[in-house]
Amino acid sequence: MTSEPDLTFTQEEIDLLGHTADAMSAYMGKPVIAEIMDAEDTGAEWVAFGIPLDVNDEIDEEAMVVIQLGGPGARYAGNRGGLEANADVYSCECLWIIQLSDEENGRYMKVDPLQQEYEASNDLPELLPFNVSNDAFANLAEDDDDGIEAGDAAQDDEARRMDQLLDSLPPPSRRLH
Repeated sequence: MTSEPDLTFTQEEIDLLGHTADAMSAYMGKPVIAEIMDAEDTGAEWVAFGIPLDVNDEIDEEAMVVIQLGGPGARYAGNRGGLEANADVYSCECLWIIQLSDEENGRYMKVDPLQQEYEASNDLPELLPFNVSNDAFANLAEDDDDGIEAGDAAQDDEARRMDQLLDSLPPPSRRLH
């Protein structure tokens, strides 16, 4: 008897997805929300990445897919692009979806909602637009704990570290898969 694969995200995967959403927010200068959807309905957890739309934004249904993210009980990866933690529901441009899968060709399925195409992989970072590793963020956190002196020198050091981290990441493609 074979056991069913666990189709829920591990904490490590959630952290990586959250770091990716946070990096996208910083790169794009807009909030990027990554909401994790429960496996109850589909049998597998999935996460949708979206950019909240302004009420004045024109929606081109040929160029974007609009989804609703947030609401009571929403479970997020990352810092929600700096948006407050509340029960608001946001209409968002869907960038992409990562769904867990039990198929042989990969644990992760990245779905392009506009093109209705998917890509499968057993390596989650391979499907993400940035090569964001937990090691890079851990190194930044360790540096912060080293007792950096206060003042302009500390701010300059922090800015250099962030520049180094961002410089080491390849930029996302113009079209966010």
